[in-house]
Amino acid sequence: MMTTPFQIVDTHTHLCDPAFDTDRDEVLERARDAGVVSMLLASENIDDALKNLTLANKYAMLHPMAGLYPTVIDPEQAETMIPFIRQHCGELLGIGEVGLDFWAVKEESQRAAQKDIFIGFVELSKQLNLPLNVHSRSAGRHVIHILLEYGAERVQLHAFDGKSSTALPAVEAGYFFSIPPSIVRSRQKQKLVKQLPLSCLLVETDSPVLGAEPGQRNEPAHILRAVDAIAEIKGKTRQEIIETTLDNTKRLYGNHVL
Repeated sequence: MMTTPFQIVDTHTHLCDPAFDTDRDEVLERARDAGVVSMLLASENIDDALKNLTLANKYAMLHPMAGLYPTVIDPEQAETMIPFIRQHCGELLGIGEVGLDFWAVKEESQRAAQKDIFIGFVELSKQLNLPLNVHSRSAGRHVIHILLEYGAERVQLHAFDGKSSTALPAVEAGYFFSIPPSIVRSRQKQKLVKQLPLSCLLVETDSPVLGAEPGQRNEPAHILRAVDAIAEIKGKTRQEIIETTLDNTKRLYGNHVL
């Protein structure tokens, strides 16, 4: 029996971040009060991945992922992460976050190495049938090209910062786009939500960043800011957005996301 009128899944958050070490229990309680029933924990490195497993064992509403942040352009760390994901694939709900970041990485040689690491994770996701939770800052077109070229099937593009025209091939491939609270101050994300079908949208917070107020710590309870922004743009009610994004989340991650 639900104890809240809502069932919201935060599909991308960094609850392992040290920003939450002093009040994580309170953060989770506020999230529950806001209707958040489940969270997918993104990792940026092996330490994050290990901490996510520990947190998920402690809190039933948390579900771990494991991945390597795109700016970690280190084949040795990738070679460590891949067997870790294989070893723990039964506990992980996805591979993430992984992808490309051309905002931070400018040199072509580094970008090429970044692509090689990303392709390795794409191949791994297909082998293990685990969804990809993908970072694509200033690299949306390149990320989508790789995902399509290598046949990725289960994909979440988190906080996508490209144009809707760039996103359309991913929509056609059945990929999903997750929207953070920063949509309230991002014309790009507002335009993206306006143009993309509701059937491909998820919600996330990317806590502790991408909040509605720049420079302030974001947390999962703030996910309603994203829900309400989508509702306003799409001309739907809050409840309709929550129900549809939950259905979309279950289509990507399965019913065990709850």
